[in-house]
Amino acid sequence: MSDRFVSRLRLFYAAQFIVIGIQVPFFPVWLDARGLDPRAIGLILAAPMIMRVPIVPLATRFADRLGAVRGALAATAAIALVFYMLAGLAEGFPALFVAVVAALIAFGMTFPFADAYALRGLAERGRSYGSARLWGSAAFIAANVGGGFVLGLIPAGALIWLIAAACAVTAIMAARLVASTPEPPAHGEPAAAHGVLWRTPAFVAAIAATSLIQASHSVYYSFSAIDWAAKGLEGTTIGVLWALGVLAEIVLFALSGRLPKMIGAVELIGIGALGAVLRWGVMALDPPLLLLPVLQCLHALSFGATYLGTMQFLVRIAPPQMAATAQGDLSAVQGVVVAGATGLSGVLYEAYGGLAYAAMAGSALAGGLLVIALASTTRGKG
Repeated sequence: MSDRFVSRLRLFYAAQFIVIGIQVPFFPVWLDARGLDPRAIGLILAAPMIMRVPIVPLATRFADRLGAVRGALAATAAIALVFYMLAGLAEGFPALFVAVVAALIAFGMTFPFADAYALRGLAERGRSYGSARLWGSAAFIAANVGGGFVLGLIPAGALIWLIAAACAVTAIMAARLVASTPEPPAHGEPAAAHGVLWRTPAFVAAIAATSLIQASHSVYYSFSAIDWAAKGLEGTTIGVLWALGVLAEIVLFALSGRLPKMIGAVELIGIGALGAVLRWGVMALDPPLLLLPVLQCLHALSFGATYLGTMQFLVRIAPPQMAATAQGDLSAVQGVVVAGATGLSGVLYEAYGGLAYAAMAGSALAGGLLVIALASTTRGKG
């Protein structure tokens, strides 16, 4: 008999990533259709990234203290839906700014809550996280393709309602998630929980390592399409290369439950660092087209293995009553590091072109060295 917890979690992840799959490539198109200039679009998209840094850790601590991670997940999805709809109705930049920023902050908060809820429930059932999370990755690809198709049928100004509809499904799926065993509320002040985690050397090393490895994707996320187009690749080829990277990630997620027991959380993060160093080091050398599909498959390591290893490590090191707190801290720190790397990537790409990937290899290497430190702090602890 199918486990309702797992089946509903898969549906939730699919709905959640449909929103992101539409929003990431097409939200700026909608903002442009609303008459915003590039400077205003940059401001409205950057504001939630900055504001999430203090908001997310506070919210996740509050949810842990109440023992209400599942409830917080459903609430943030519903709040995001309300503000997406208000954004569609907003007139004037101030109202649009408030609605969009609130929607993006609220929806962004669904991710640490969802992962905290999923990791605990799946661990209780002996199920792998990757086998559930892959539904999100698959939905992301489908939403990229489907969103582009729908954009050809509706005015760009109506895109917000497509995003709102996907968010409505996400909110419904969040409300239907199955309760795990009762979530123990965290005792004491939120600051105490914060201190417990950040006084643990292994937690600090893991957060720093994974942030540096994931930040090493900044040139790829921001400029790979531009760089490949400048070298003569057609849009279809670029799209296939991007999809290939996500497909490789999906394959790793699908197989994650069958990995040898000797490949634990720390080993996965280390493999991710190694894959990133290799990937970006070769990209810096302007590889030929025939090599690009192979390098794109390394996304399974540079992103996928790092992500899975980090999730597994947080489950191991954070007590159940601090699961959301750990996810919130990861989200905040990684957001700051990635934002900094993204800004730096623009400067480096403008000055050096594809050689900017060499700096990304350096970021991944620094993360890998921290993994070595992490391994030394966890050796002999299971």
